Amino acid sequence: MTQTTGHEAPLDGVAHTALWTADMRARESARPDPLCVDPWAARFVEAGGPPPEFPANELMRRVLPDWLAVRTRFFDDHLLAAARSGCRQVVILAAGLDTRSLRLDWPEGTRVYEVDLPALHAFKERALKEAPETAGALRNASNRIPVPADLSGSWETALTDAGLDPGQPTAWLCEGAMFYFSEAQTEHIVATLTRLSAPGSTLGVDCLNAERGESAFMHNWLGALAANGTPWLWQIADPERWWAERGWDALPVDLFSLPYLVQRFAAYPQLSDSSESEAMLLITGERSVGGRTATRST
Repeated sequence: MTQTTGHEAPLDGVAHTALWTADMRARESARPDPLCVDPWAARFVEAGGPPPEFPANELMRRVLPDWLAVRTRFFDDHLLAAARSGCRQVVILAAGLDTRSLRLDWPEGTRVYEVDLPALHAFKERALKEAPETAGALRNASNRIPVPADLSGSWETALTDAGLDPGQPTAWLCEGAMFYFSEAQTEHIVATLTRLSAPGSTLGVDCLNAERGESAFMHNWLGALAANGTPWLWQIADPERWWAERGWDALPVDLFSLPYLVQRFAAYPQLSDSSESEAMLLITGERSVGGRTATRST
């Protein structure tokens, strides 16, 4: 890997949490039994410098990398299933340092739109292009379309100008980001993506369960994030109803139906009771039409 003479400009605010994610994905990729492999994650950490110490207690520092690996694997599988079933447009909102456009085996003709702040895109592009071993992947990634935009503002035009066709089904993903937005901002984001979603579109998002957020484990974690200046602002109760009211037939995943989660979390028996295991929700959904589910694509 190419060595740099110095680190890139640091990522500020919530954007620097992307480096935490990259660091954990780099460590996951180096395991003998990885749930996901991201060849570029270590490059981002090298370019940005080691992220600051994670604002959490020792248990959370142990749990979070495994949780991130499970979440990444789950949404990898979800997006590939959607693409193989007809969604040739994939939009990753608050994409951060996500490299799914490069590392997943997409069906021919799939276009992956990565929406995030201009400064984060600039950092990401420099870090990728300065690594010679990624040159071939970047040249062949005609499906990868960066879209600089602020999700808390107006981003619909930026996405359609980049080529998104609202008349075709889209697979949407907002991973590890929605809870950083206020309730009003979240409503704006969901309304926008819903407006752009044709029948057959799918959704993937993780949410904080308002009915479980005050558990002992989550309470300590949320307090640490707030003290770090990156508070989680948005949470929901009754996710099926919440998403249905906004045009989506959505369901939280039964996490313990995922064998790879059971394998990883066997080391954390204190998290097995429902108040802890249901605190974070992985949601998948499909665009509903006239109160009925749109044609299934997964």
